[in-house]
Amino acid sequence: MTITYEYHSNLYVNLTNRCPNRCEFCLRTHSAGSIYADDLWLEREPSKEEILEDIKKRDLSQYRQLVFCGYGEPTCRLDDILWLCDEVKKFSPIDIRLNTNGLSDLINGRHTAPDLDGRLDVVSISLNACNAEKYDALCHSDFGLEAFPAILRFTGEAGLYVPKVYMTVVDTMPQADIDECRRICEGLGAIFRVRQYIPN
Repeated sequence: MTITYEYHSNLYVNLTNRCPNRCEFCLRTHSAGSIYADDLWLEREPSKEEILEDIKKRDLSQYRQLVFCGYGEPTCRLDDILWLCDEVKKFSPIDIRLNTNGLSDLINGRHTAPDLDGRLDVVSISLNACNAEKYDALCHSDFGLEAFPAILRFTGEAGLYVPKVYMTVVDTMPQADIDECRRICEGLGAIFRVRQYIPN
């Protein structure tokens, strides 16, 4: 079972297979493996203690960031992420990043950005579309048309508590949609990035 894995200069943490979205471009829909690791499907969710033990097996000084990501939406286990951040910060100054779909508030039923204060150094949020209808058509979220505005709210609030907040889109989007996403992102005070689509 792959709990942590290396990619470039970062160490990634694979917490869960759960996700409220079924994005058409997601690697999860096509394969158990990816460019990052051979098999990211978890046979079961590791406990927070197991995850910490796995992290401690690594020399964190060799990595630029510790990234909560993996093959599901990490904030499905937000409370465990918060605990892990607190524990890691006891023994390492490594920057900690969360890669997320931005639906943490809907997943957890509360405003979650304040929980990130002092724990995360970077949050990267996948925007993926320029309006609610296009997002729903592409990402097929369990939250339907509520998803897109929730992402925008979370992004704006995260910027109050986390030093760096990014919003990203994949480069397969039409240029007009990318431009609109850039405008949305900048209006929220986040940093905009266009990421390369990586087929499996």
